[in-house]
Amino acid sequence: MPNSAGPGHIVVDGSNIATEGRSMPSLQQLNEAVTSFMADHPDVPVTVVVDATFGHRIDKSERAEFDEAVANNELVAPPAGAVGRGDAFVLNIAQKSGATVLSNDSFQEFHGTHEWLFEEGRLIGGKPVPHVGWVFVARNPVRGTVSRQATRASRKSESKPAKAEAPASASTSKSARKGKSSPLANEPMPTPKTPPPGAASVNELVPFLDFVERHPVGTSCSGVVEAYSSHGAYLRVGEVRVYVPLRLMSDPPPQSARKMLKMGESVTVVIAGFVPARRSIDAGLPGMVDATAAPSEQEPPARPTAKKTAAKRAAATKTAPNKAAAKKIAAKKTVPKKTAAKKTVPKKTAAKKTVPKKTAAKEAVAEKAAPKAAEKKAATKRTAKKAAVKAAVKRAATKTVAKKASTKKTEKKA
Repeated sequence: MPNSAGPGHIVVDGSNIATEGRSMPSLQQLNEAVTSFMADHPDVPVTVVVDATFGHRIDKSERAEFDEAVANNELVAPPAGAVGRGDAFVLNIAQKSGATVLSNDSFQEFHGTHEWLFEEGRLIGGKPVPHVGWVFVARNPVRGTVSRQATRASRKSESKPAKAEAPASASTSKSARKGKSSPLANEPMPTPKTPPPGAASVNELVPFLDFVERHPVGTSCSGVVEAYSSHGAYLRVGEVRVYVPLRLMSDPPPQSARKMLKMGESVTVVIAGFVPARRSIDAGLPGMVDATAAPSEQEPPARPTAKKTAAKRAAATKTAPNKAAAKKIAAKKTVPKKTAAKKTVPKKTAAKKTVPKKTAAKEAVAEKAAPKAAEKKAATKRTAKKAAVKAAVKRAATKTVAKKASTKKTEKKA
């Protein structure tokens, strides 16, 4: 390790470690690295820092756990708009606390302003080794073109006040070489009163509400250790997940949850509080809940809230029918006028019924006139036949007269 005394405080470059050997970061890989380092160095405080885009680049299946880790201060992200992304934030924390940085990055663009990176014991690297696990070794930052440019730029911009502050940084480095950290390094991170915006839910709604009804704050329950995190452990209690932070395991808090809880072990815990916005359940080991204030000791109004909302809905439904009834009454009052107008329509239909009478009269007249026309036609046909017969008789008579005349002429010639 960096020195015989070992590191006094570790600041983990979470984005770098989570991306080691990968194209995209993995929260699971980061957790494995941190828990493995804490197992090797159980007495060393650890602060894990990730950049502002970390939560958007990890797999969707890990985002709920990430939001929970941020809410419990297991992971720290730089403020929005921070210059230098997460690297500058990591180095500033390490410089302020005299800590050692766990990262495989050399931070070349910061060599001009953070010369302490080249001091012995200020940089550690780590890699996962197949069939072995994570292995950590001391590192020296790599100097390159970017490093030389950053160093020249820093020397040009140096001023006398900046040089006057050099002894302070030197004293800080001395304390770091001795394995000591500043008082702030050993203080726990403040716990936020409200979860970050957009934090995902830890438990399903119905199991969470049922658990809240059966286990108010201060009551005990038993669960099985399901997973470790860098600052606590998770228990499975029936259908819900219960979080036990390090600060609620012992006083002072242990450096690793592995010291207090074993994987698969059945543990009795005391409910310390709830975070309704994320459906999170916090608990502590017996004797720790009363001694330490939990971050969210207010019980969520689980079922009562549901009753209140039901009452509000019922009130809304009561007022809604009144309005609807008033509208229906007003509609009924106005409708008869329209229906009355519609009832006058049959007069027109009555007028339409008179039309068949005229047509019937015309048909009757036509029926009476039809026989007369037929009789006229028949009479004309009969007269035509008679005329034809008379004409035929006349033609026959003229033929007979002609024959007689021809016979007389032949007789005279003879």
